Amino acid sequence: MSVSVSVFSKKALLVINPVAGRKMIQRNICDVVRCLMDQGYLVTTAVTSRRGEARELSYSFGRDFDLLVCAGGDGTLNECISGMAEGEVRVPVGYLPCGSTNDFALSHGLPLDPHVAAATVAAGRLRQYDLGCFGERYFLHHALFGAFTRLAYSTDQSQKNLLGFGAYVLDSLKELPNLKPIPLSVSADGITEQGEYLFGTVSVDNHIAGLYTLPEELIGPADGRVAAVLIKVPKSVTDWDILGRSFLSGDPNCSMVKVLTGRELLVTSSEPMEWSLDGESSGLQTQVQISAKAGFLTLQG
Repeated sequence: MSVSVSVFSKKALLVINPVAGRKMIQRNICDVVRCLMDQGYLVTTAVTSRRGEARELSYSFGRDFDLLVCAGGDGTLNECISGMAEGEVRVPVGYLPCGSTNDFALSHGLPLDPHVAAATVAAGRLRQYDLGCFGERYFLHHALFGAFTRLAYSTDQSQKNLLGFGAYVLDSLKELPNLKPIPLSVSADGITEQGEYLFGTVSVDNHIAGLYTLPEELIGPADGRVAAVLIKVPKSVTDWDILGRSFLSGDPNCSMVKVLTGRELLVTSSEPMEWSLDGESSGLQTQVQISAKAGFLTLQG
């Protein structure tokens, strides 16, 4: 008896983080693989067992496939894309969001249901996105510093699985007594902003850390530009009120928020400052150069 394999004209590498979020992918893996196979992909699955392995897999094997599919959270997606960038692997990427908060998927309108996400990836629509360059590291969604930065990777995984974004909110309340102003300067294309800030985020598209959506004339998804949103230190009840209204309305045009955009950012602090890249720690930095790898990511789905 012979088996026809001519139906499989393409190859896909499916990188799975089995413990992401509520371990949803473990209950749906067979359906996901079948969905890709039905669209002509012969699927190779790789299950990660430690941090950094997704980066190694995409770096070493990504170029051997027609499609790389990442099943995990924002951190797993960051690893896959970082490995591709380091190895100059340019193949389309499909994303099955299985994390606790799935910031990238929510910001870009990607489906969260594994079945729908797999069908969307298999359908083959392609979109281009920039990749953020943070010194020698990379980020896809955002680079954060200041208040609450470490919550994304220090919050207990069981809490995140149970509460999702609510876990970060609960942990953030513990941080309020410890908030300290951060003196720094940020330069963008020759324009420098100096001051004391509570929090800051840098993005390579106009979706800013779930807080704001900037006009595309300032920054687009694949235009080689980066945007920094800096939150000033509130010093009065009025300042907190202005900031709260800005967050609730999604409008950064107020006295407590500064927006800078450009081809390149240079962020300098007087003391080592902790950063988070796509929800993962990047360590302490006193000066970092941030730019965009224009249109590097081809997202399929």
